[in-house]
Amino acid sequence: MNATATMVSAGPQRTRALERANQARFARAELKRRVAQGEIEVAEVILTRPSETERMTVADLLTSQRRWGHARVRKFLASVAMSENKTIGSMTERQRRAVAARLTMTQPGIGSSQTRVPLS
Repeated sequence: MNATATMVSAGPQRTRALERANQARFARAELKRRVAQGEIEVAEVILTRPSETERMTVADLLTSQRRWGHARVRKFLASVAMSENKTIGSMTERQRRAVAARLTMTQPGIGSSQTRVPLS
């Protein structure tokens, strides 16, 4: 096989890879928008683990909620002994349940993304 044949086939492959990457970014952005608007709860996303969240960090998902900045996310993740760089796809089932339980622990009504979570 010569170099020309390799480069010709790399063009369409690269294009397909870019298209898949753009679709994944769009899906993650749409999910974050739905979380921000309160259409879906972070705990639900973590428990159901949609395919678009596999490479998304827990911190990124948490900050998409209203009133959840970096400081609050850091405190929350420290309370559940989890790194800010932990991806949703790499979480164990036990970690998923623990984070979801902690997020819904003090919610007066499921569906409110502005619920305060005690961090002490």
